[in-house]
Amino acid sequence: MKKKLLVCAVQQPCGDDSRQVNLDYSIQKIREAAAQNADLVVLPELHLGKYFCQTEHHSVFDLAQAIPGETTAILSAIAKELRIVIVSTIFERRAAGLYHNTAVVFDKDGSIAGKYRKMHIPDDPAFYEKYYFTPGDLGFTPIETSIGKLGVLICWDQWYPEAARLMALAGADVLIYPTAIGWDRDDTCEEQAKQLEAWITVQRGHAVANGLPVISCNRIGFETAPDSESGIEFWGNSFIAGPQGEFLAHANASDTQILMAEIDKSHAETVRRIWPFLRDRRIDAFSDLTKRFID
Repeated sequence: MKKKLLVCAVQQPCGDDSRQVNLDYSIQKIREAAAQNADLVVLPELHLGKYFCQTEHHSVFDLAQAIPGETTAILSAIAKELRIVIVSTIFERRAAGLYHNTAVVFDKDGSIAGKYRKMHIPDDPAFYEKYYFTPGDLGFTPIETSIGKLGVLICWDQWYPEAARLMALAGADVLIYPTAIGWDRDDTCEEQAKQLEAWITVQRGHAVANGLPVISCNRIGFETAPDSESGIEFWGNSFIAGPQGEFLAHANASDTQILMAEIDKSHAETVRRIWPFLRDRRIDAFSDLTKRFID
């Protein structure tokens, strides 16, 4: 298994009304990453279409698809053809009335290496995900691939240090966050800056606290809510950080980018030796973490 990996985050718009157009665009970028000898490519959260959770509509459930299914078959074939590991997120129809926001990992041989179903589901203005997604039930388990164990989490999961820690404790080699997050245009520039800085900082903190690289992949562009002129300006800023939180690559707020960086698993081992946070954890005193609140 390779110690050094060339990894890629595809920062792209996903606002076209056609699933096929969005998928074709993602595949084009996967091919560009493969041409640069990438081992791993991460796509934004729900990259097959507009971020539909801005409103609540029954008809949106028609967009969900089975796993395995039509899209996974296409991405499996691409992974096998290009000998590249792909992380995609799909609106999963598990059964009638049961839907998930699901990351699927395709290995270099085209097989589905594993799935992760989003565990933390937000319910905020313009992010009405609880209407659509059942909380995940696969736990915080890294997905074993030919290039290592991938700790895949999704968007809102990125705010929770417990999720990152559990992935690290289960042996993840890298933390991966496909994301769809942005601003309300009515927010002040100062408020927008605070939100973006908090988002970047918390994920870099997960890298530091766990001694692991982090790949955070966001979409870009303005997407209106149905039957409205309001919407979300997705803020891009995808990045790849090393195990001390250092930026290895960082995109801007608006451009499509093939973000590439080399991560060295042996460097993560060195960092954990000099900063042995896992050694010094007081697990005998952490039982209250399972409580909702300590009164």
